[in-house]
Amino acid sequence: MTCRVDYNDNTSLQWSNPAQQTLFFGDKKALRDHRIELVRASSQELIIRISDVILSDEGQYTCSLFTMPVKTTKAFLTVLGVPGRPDITGFTKPAMEGDVLTLTCTAPGSKPAANIRWFRNDKEVQGTKEVNATGKSFAVTSSLQFQVDRREDGVAYTCSVEHVSLPNPYMTTEVLEVHYAPHLEITHSLIIPQEGQYFKLECVSIGNPIPEPVLWSKDGGELPDIERMIVEGRELTITTLNKTDNGTYRCEASNHLGTSSAEYILFVYAKDFPWPTTDPNAFAQHGPDHALIGGVVAVVVFITLCLIIVLGRYLARHKGTYLTHEAKGAEDAPDADTAIINAEGNHVHAEEKKEYFI
Repeated sequence: MTCRVDYNDNTSLQWSNPAQQTLFFGDKKALRDHRIELVRASSQELIIRISDVILSDEGQYTCSLFTMPVKTTKAFLTVLGVPGRPDITGFTKPAMEGDVLTLTCTAPGSKPAANIRWFRNDKEVQGTKEVNATGKSFAVTSSLQFQVDRREDGVAYTCSVEHVSLPNPYMTTEVLEVHYAPHLEITHSLIIPQEGQYFKLECVSIGNPIPEPVLWSKDGGELPDIERMIVEGRELTITTLNKTDNGTYRCEASNHLGTSSAEYILFVYAKDFPWPTTDPNAFAQHGPDHALIGGVVAVVVFITLCLIIVLGRYLARHKGTYLTHEAKGAEDAPDADTAIINAEGNHVHAEEKKEYFI
């Protein structure tokens, strides 16, 4: 801190602290504090330096020139409280799928209060902030709560502390490890396996810890031909396929959280057999669309019933017309021959009775 005067008649300058304690009077040190040093002293200038500044150094400092009357000038010293390095608590190693974790990040000793931000990998997530005053500084905490699932395995959670006194934020990171039960799937090397071919099944396992060992079986029992059926880790290889290899193959594996299994139905085709257009396992998994088949059958039945009704009504109308014409002229006839003659006559008269409209 520097105090200067344009004109001085050899009167001493003095620096005093916010408690009005004299620090230096001219070149003479008045307060025993090793952090306060004299830089330069003259009749027109008094410069002092304070090292390792602490929060209690904050306040109004006074430079005095002891003339008649005494002249003074004041300077206010603002001290920033640099936050401590953040610390994350609440991590469970390993965490179990389904657990609820509460992560807490703490940044002590800041002035003014620091700002804490959370990041899940590179994406910011919102936490719950709390600020507590401790003397002239503040302790800031931020909490983040979530339910753990297998997608959280390997995710990095970062606490970032920002403050005006820091050129770059303080950061600390923890990587979450999640244990979860296994899930298995079987992949196959051939879509259409044929006799004589080389065929491989692989049991793909997802789980933490990695589920092992992998156990293979066929139709609920042991593999029948260990010379052609070779098991290496998670893979089952059949060196030369034949019809006896048809059946259901199953792999099973477990970890301390559970056991899982997967099945594959193998059907071996003859060498000269036309290739089907679909994978038998895909058909077995998905099956026919019963709803679609039922809908088509319902529509066909409905259309058939409508055609029957329309055809019946058409035949009934034409039959009635025939009977009516046949009966004309037969009402007053003494016998069948006369009735026919009368009916023919009516047709003739019907032809004669024509009306013309102009």
